[in-house]
Amino acid sequence: MKVKICGIRDISTALSAIESGADALGFVFAESKRKINPESAGEIIRELPREVLKVGVFVNETKEIIEEIVSVSGINVIQLHGDETPEFCSSFSLPVIKALSIGSPEDLYQLDEYSCEYVLLDSPKGKYRGGNGVSFDWSILNNKPKQNKKMILAGGLNPENVGDGIKAANPYMVDVSSGVETEGKKDPEKIKRFIDNAKCVEREEVK
Repeated sequence: MKVKICGIRDISTALSAIESGADALGFVFAESKRKINPESAGEIIRELPREVLKVGVFVNETKEIIEEIVSVSGINVIQLHGDETPEFCSSFSLPVIKALSIGSPEDLYQLDEYSCEYVLLDSPKGKYRGGNGVSFDWSILNNKPKQNKKMILAGGLNPENVGDGIKAANPYMVDVSSGVETEGKKDPEKIKRFIDNAKCVEREEVK
């Protein structure tokens, strides 16, 4: 099971997450308490192993600004967490993660509209698009349409429930932000527990 830790803002957290087994790190360039500027993200990204996915998170941003931030920061995956159209999402040369809010079975029909490589299924938006620490009803995914995109499960995951989420949704990757924080800051111990618990589900299923 692949794991993405989102809302990275400093090099020590980034390196600690990778040491614990993170496959992807997320850098938020949209309005958020976890927002980082492109230059600071670039300083972190230059210190990271090549194989780790460096994901930039955007909400209803222009293509010009996204491409400028890609150039400055060095991110290699674009996550679009707003109301972006399928045409907009397919206009980039980098892989794209399209985040979709899932509140009812009907919301899953959105999956067929997008041709991007990844879809991220998140809980309905709260104050911010994502990172609100609330999960959605995973049983909705029992009837998800078959499609070729890699599905990322997000929304309200934490070290205690990530195993249940994986068993319910069978995702390609799980994504966490607030669920591995203590008093609003990334907690290395929670990150390690989250990653261990996510990856041991797969090991158990292989046996």
